[in-house]
Amino acid sequence: MKTSNIKRITVPLYLRILLGMVLGIAAGAIAASIGGESFIQFWVKPWGRIFIKMLQLIAVPLVFVSLVKGVTGLEDIGRFSKIGLKALLIYLVTTISAIAIGLFLVLIIRPGSYVDLAKANEMKQSYRSIVEEKKSVAQSTQELGPLSFLDDIIPDNLVNAASDNSKMLQVIFFAVFFGVAAISIPKEKTKPVLKVFDSLYDIILTMVDYIIRFAPYGVFALMAATVVDYSGSWSIFGALAMYAGTVVLGLLILIFLFYPLLVHLFTKIPTPYFIKSMYPVQLLAFTTSSSAATLPLNMETAEKELGISKEITSFVLPVGTTINMDGTSCYQAIAVVFIAQVMGIHLGWAQMLSIILLTTISSIGTPAIPGGSYVILTMVLSSVGIPAEGLALILGVDRPLDMLRTSVNVTGDATVAAIIDKKNTIKERISVKKAI
Repeated sequence: MKTSNIKRITVPLYLRILLGMVLGIAAGAIAASIGGESFIQFWVKPWGRIFIKMLQLIAVPLVFVSLVKGVTGLEDIGRFSKIGLKALLIYLVTTISAIAIGLFLVLIIRPGSYVDLAKANEMKQSYRSIVEEKKSVAQSTQELGPLSFLDDIIPDNLVNAASDNSKMLQVIFFAVFFGVAAISIPKEKTKPVLKVFDSLYDIILTMVDYIIRFAPYGVFALMAATVVDYSGSWSIFGALAMYAGTVVLGLLILIFLFYPLLVHLFTKIPTPYFIKSMYPVQLLAFTTSSSAATLPLNMETAEKELGISKEITSFVLPVGTTINMDGTSCYQAIAVVFIAQVMGIHLGWAQMLSIILLTTISSIGTPAIPGGSYVILTMVLSSVGIPAEGLALILGVDRPLDMLRTSVNVTGDATVAAIIDKKNTIKERISVKKAI
């Protein structure tokens, strides 16, 4: 019997999502043209809602377990208070800067405004109840006083906080509190518990993988329903192209302007040399869309090419893959405001500050795997009062953007490691290379 030489062709996930988006648009357009809107609404759209609910379902356990692992990865309070606090502070600054760049671009370019005014008004009517709810929340917050925000962060019941995605800040607070307490106790006492979290993390990531595999079908259903709901105006797809361009611009600013500037100001590494040395790491991150998968090469490059000490790279870079997500943060800020613009939902300064804070903190819980930001984004949307269904608008073009923002994430990790390292030997290494 002859063995078949035919190999099974595996289509990459991002291509399947793009295909799902294209087919969803086509199905919605055909249904709208032949009067089949009811079929899409009753038989197709529910699958899109199921996909959104699955993402929301996994949000709380994913963020909680990821954060506990990130904090306990610091190992002990002494190390946390020295290198750890310095790394966390710099990570915080770069993350907020990335979010600020994203918000600046999306507010200036306003990609969501490319939807015509009539359609925007129609969307406003569709989500009038949400706008009114946000107004009432704002009024109640003013009545409670300026420190009401701090009061909202501290949960009085973890179960209640975990049952509502809009209270994710409370879950994040408890996870950090739990992690700090864990590293304050002798390691032999917490080892069994941390092993459980390691297993939970692997299980949850597998669940996320299963959900992401369903993404092409969920995107198909959501896009078909979107086309049917807003048939008569194709301006939303022009806005989508503007959105993708805005995200790419923000990410390129981080890679080629922001990080090189930090390297030039705060390290001994020549900026052109840093950029050139990071190319292989960025390419691997781009192709894998995983900061975790790129970590070994990033550590090797940091030590051998950039002259960063092993002590710094072995601590700062692994922690960075979990808690430093500048590219993801920039993207999330742009995505949230873009969806709000498309739906005609006005975001005031209070909402903008909430986006900055929530995106900064939640980026710590974004897993370093392809598609990990989907879950976090649904939480951010819900927390600022934007329907999570708006995620369907951007999923179709998200995979290529995910590849680019992963390159940004790993570059940010290496930049922070270079800033922290005070005994950089890069000049000596460059001199040796030139001599050779």
